[in-house]
Amino acid sequence: MASPVLHARPPVPSAAVPLPPRRTRLFALPEVRWAALSAAAFLAALPLDLAGAPAWAWGPLYALCYAAGGWEPGREGLRALRGKSLDVDLLMVVAAIGAAAIGQFLDGGLLIVIFAVSGALEALATRRTADSVRGLLDLAPAKAARVANGSEEQVDVAALRVGDTVLVRPGERLPADGTVLDGASDVDQATITGEPLPAPKTPGDQVFAGTLNGTGALRVRVGKDAADSVIARIVAMVEEASATKAPTQLFIERIEQRYSVGVVVATLALFSLPLAFGAPFTETLLRAMTFMIVASPCAVVLATMPPLLSAIANAGRHGVLVKSAVVMERLGAVDRVALDKTGTLTAGTPRVAEVRVLPGCSMAEAEILALAAAAEAPSEHPLARAVVAAAREQGLPIAAATGFSSEPGLGVRALVDGRLVRVGRPRAPHTPAGGAGEQGRGPAEARRTPEEEGRTTVVVDVEGAPVAVLVLADRLRDGAASAVAALARLSGTAPVLLTGDNEAAARHVAAGTGITDVRAGLLPEDKVEAVRAWERAGQRTLFVGDGVNDAPALAAAHGGVAMGRAGSDLALETADAIVVRDELATVPAVVALSRRARALVVQNLVIAGVCIGALVIWDLAGHLPLPLGVAGHEGSTVLVGLNGLRLLRESAWRKASV
Repeated sequence: MASPVLHARPPVPSAAVPLPPRRTRLFALPEVRWAALSAAAFLAALPLDLAGAPAWAWGPLYALCYAAGGWEPGREGLRALRGKSLDVDLLMVVAAIGAAAIGQFLDGGLLIVIFAVSGALEALATRRTADSVRGLLDLAPAKAARVANGSEEQVDVAALRVGDTVLVRPGERLPADGTVLDGASDVDQATITGEPLPAPKTPGDQVFAGTLNGTGALRVRVGKDAADSVIARIVAMVEEASATKAPTQLFIERIEQRYSVGVVVATLALFSLPLAFGAPFTETLLRAMTFMIVASPCAVVLATMPPLLSAIANAGRHGVLVKSAVVMERLGAVDRVALDKTGTLTAGTPRVAEVRVLPGCSMAEAEILALAAAAEAPSEHPLARAVVAAAREQGLPIAAATGFSSEPGLGVRALVDGRLVRVGRPRAPHTPAGGAGEQGRGPAEARRTPEEEGRTTVVVDVEGAPVAVLVLADRLRDGAASAVAALARLSGTAPVLLTGDNEAAARHVAAGTGITDVRAGLLPEDKVEAVRAWERAGQRTLFVGDGVNDAPALAAAHGGVAMGRAGSDLALETADAIVVRDELATVPAVVALSRRARALVVQNLVIAGVCIGALVIWDLAGHLPLPLGVAGHEGSTVLVGLNGLRLLRESAWRKASV
């Protein structure tokens, strides 16, 4: 079966062509409906068959199971056969029909259901991934306000050209990559760089399409055509990276075809050659059908699926959604780990880490924090929410503020209990006296930048005099350091931090988690290139991230894990596994569980191979009675199935979490 591959599409949506829904309903896909019908019919027939009910009671149900689950792979198999290719899907249908022909309806039905469900899961994964990429394009607006010759006109984003000037009002998304010509604002560009806080933008700064403008108006000169924007390149990279997984799948399909051809040729030879030498027809047909049954890969299929599906179920109970058995197998093969910073190693939301009362100020920390929270309360800025949350956590009263105003890129001011309070960014030392600049002016400590400490600082002024510096930081996730250490032990190499944030902030987080290899200031393509360089060097890489900017790297890596609670839609759909509960410690646990599952798969393949080989040799070299052949085939199937189900136990997760 082919791996999910995204299909190419225009990088920018047209206003005349609405995007399809971003989510595909489960039963909207025909593959899912047919698989559900096949499984339901099988489950209804099974107890009747085992209970010894008459054939008229369970026969039609088995027939429905075969028809619903087998017609699609059968049709595709016949189509491939017309193209002079024989795939395993057709072999499964033939084996199922052969089993039914000699009365083994349960065997054939189980085989049909397994393949129908597998095809449904593949179709669902493919559709949802494509939907999420189309949803990403919603980030770029369909229209833009282009300014030319002193007038403004609304144009399609696709009509913008390099050198055009566009006006971006407060709360709007930027329509194109470019450079700020005029204005000041804070722009939330987490979708591109992963930065947890909005970035201040002033003339000369670079901005990206799809990012969200804050409270100020910006005039932007378009620097790239819509098709070349960062957001469009993210879509292209996800498509390309997903497609690069196809060669592995093609190799598997070639193996399947050889096996299918071998079984079919052997069955036909076992039937026709004895007849040519005068062997009895009934006995020859019975031997050939017995061979078809014992050589059918039911035990091989179950050798692989129960360990992997049991591991998936166990991981799911502990908050990790692994999207397929193929993914579960791949996760255990990684030998290099790379992690994003914001939202992955950290919580992704700022908090007040410290209140630094400045020399000469007689006010207490609690009083200053309460005043700052009152001034920030009307604001929706992430920093403002962090200040208010800190005051509430300490149980401080937050007074009602009046005269609230916001200065884009600088901060807010308001009257609190008759005092003018300003909370905003530190100003440069050369800021002229008077007005907002005078209010924001403070000592050297107040002028520290986020780059100097790996944190964000804001100054609190009361009646024009700076009284304190609030230090805000994005906190590390609980257990981040131990998770990084566990991933290092499992992979055998030290994990790497890949982030779009600044160098100091990245190294501050790395120091708290034990990471020494830090690569900061990366755009999405930089992360992809780092992952691909490791892959080219033969290192199978596990990438852990959460943002839209992480999606290309998640797709390019050998295995991708997304943090689910705050993860973007695209990251969640592109990733191979999702940490639903945002517990980073589950990432090394699921990798260890995958390795146990891979070991059980090898055990089961040995068991299945030995049993099938022994039965086939017996049938070819001697006379294998049909009941004994079926018993041996079913016995090996049950044996490998039970062996694989060992990973359902709670102890399996505990061992993986050590």
